[in-house]
Amino acid sequence: MLRIFHPAKCGTACPPPPLQVALFYVSLYLVAIAQGGHKPCVQAFGADQFDRNDPRDRVARSSFFNWWYFGICCGVVVTVLVLSYVQDNIGWGLGFGIPCIVMLFALVLFVLGTRTYRFCLLPEESPFARIGRTLVALARRRRGNLPVTELQSDIERVEETKGLLRLIPIWTTCLIYAVVFAQSSTLFTKQGGTLDRRIGSKLQVPPAALQSFISVSIIVSIPIYDGILVPVARKFSGLPSGITMLQRIGTGMALTLVSTVIAALVEMKRHKSAREFGVVDQPNARIPMSLWWLVPQYVLFGVADVFTMVGLQEFFYDQVPDALRSLGLALYLSIFGIGSFISGFLISVINKTTGGGGESWFSNNLNRAHLDYFYWLLAGLSTMELLLYVYFTRAYVYKKKQEDAAVM
Repeated sequence: MLRIFHPAKCGTACPPPPLQVALFYVSLYLVAIAQGGHKPCVQAFGADQFDRNDPRDRVARSSFFNWWYFGICCGVVVTVLVLSYVQDNIGWGLGFGIPCIVMLFALVLFVLGTRTYRFCLLPEESPFARIGRTLVALARRRRGNLPVTELQSDIERVEETKGLLRLIPIWTTCLIYAVVFAQSSTLFTKQGGTLDRRIGSKLQVPPAALQSFISVSIIVSIPIYDGILVPVARKFSGLPSGITMLQRIGTGMALTLVSTVIAALVEMKRHKSAREFGVVDQPNARIPMSLWWLVPQYVLFGVADVFTMVGLQEFFYDQVPDALRSLGLALYLSIFGIGSFISGFLISVINKTTGGGGESWFSNNLNRAHLDYFYWLLAGLSTMELLLYVYFTRAYVYKKKQEDAAVM
């Protein structure tokens, strides 16, 4: 190992050298840049390997998004259960070294398949330029400065822009789902940290490892969904995917609402147990309440992800113009990025509003906090979101149907 990477001899008594700090932050930014290029593009590239004009490929493409998410969740489970142990008990060097080697191996495999990949020919004109020119043309026509014949000469360009704009209501109504999604790795974990997490006489589950319940439920649910639910639903609907993408997303939203209600009820039970055993003012005390009380909300949240998360991926890939598929998946990812910001803002506002008397909903002493109130608030917002979602989706016409109507 290079000398500059060695820890300081004084240990934790002195700060790390500036060069180490700089390299650490550079590595974080490199990861962020890499994720920005990898996440929205790799799924679109994978889905592009299926021919949308082939009925068998259309069915396989729908399954692709299911199994893509299945693979991600398998990786999450391995990371939580294996790498967390390696980092805590062996060392961070090996903990980061293992995924580095795995990524290098994955890169080699990806490059080896270059000659077999299907590439989509991109239009000569930038899709953003097409959309920009169309919006300008529509504005000019609205003011009467553009002949109708000039606008009608590029109907396809107009339809692309309209199709992208029609996704905005769906995108907006999914933001509350993303706010609830953010709690699964934050407040759910804080809940679990106060409970009795012992399994047997020796094993104690770390709070962060509770998230593996979500991944495990996804790993179990995806084969059931793809192998049982879809074929059964296909017999009734005649659709290759069994149910429509919007129906799938809405089902997941409803399940997330139920999961949030369960989380609120469990939190009320946790508060009651803290009062009964006299540990309300002992924030570090373990409440004699088993971690298994949290399993239903985690499992149901994972099942909801199978519907909503995968449905959103497929929807924003399929419904954007062909030249904007990577942008469509970036829109999907932006739901969760913006949802996390909304979650943080909402928590900050509530904490400032309710913290005056020392009884903040998010007090450091969870036994004095009111996460149950926050969960009920999220349940109410999720109900409003679901109603708005149903309202907007009832009028939505899928891009494929629009293309068929244009041909007829």
